[in-house]
Amino acid sequence: MTDKNDVVFQHLQTFAPLNDKDIIDSQPFWKARKINKGDYFNMQSMVCKDLGLVVKGIFRIYYRNPETNEEKNIFFFSENQFVVSFRSFISQTACWYFIEAMEDSEIFFISHKDLNDLYDTHPNWAKFGRILAESFFSIAQTRTEEFIFFSHEQRYLRLLDEHPHIIERIPAYHISSYLGITNPSLSRMRKRIEKKKIE
Repeated sequence: MTDKNDVVFQHLQTFAPLNDKDIIDSQPFWKARKINKGDYFNMQSMVCKDLGLVVKGIFRIYYRNPETNEEKNIFFFSENQFVVSFRSFISQTACWYFIEAMEDSEIFFISHKDLNDLYDTHPNWAKFGRILAESFFSIAQTRTEEFIFFSHEQRYLRLLDEHPHIIERIPAYHISSYLGITNPSLSRMRKRIEKKKIE
């Protein structure tokens, strides 16, 4: 395996209780893919057939209103996170979202069929599937609760905790879209936060 492969499989073993045999048996199914900035991991109205693990880069998952073409950012995925439209992936039905690379990116991915074959033949990979489902349920519920219980500033700080360098990596208007505020509001909020740090 290359060093990059080592990193991927180490992350998988950190994420779920996979032993060396589980990893070795899964190796033929994981494939490397480079996705250029502006290209897509998955498209709206298409079935999400792969689960990706981000090795390098950052992705946004967004909805585009077909009537107005207005875009709304829903999630970001960066290094050591799984990138997928999870509902579409598990149900193998059409995805509601686009998943776009915001930088030149690299992922390792496995198909829905191959992953489910591992679930059927390896108990530890079945545990991986359960942990993956719990993880994405938690992500989705947390995102909903953030809009109910947290201020824009709190949501912004939580985003920075999860993706520490996101501000330097993608245009600010994508952050504004994710937070549900305007660009000027984001700029004022960032100045307030910087001022608090100084005081």
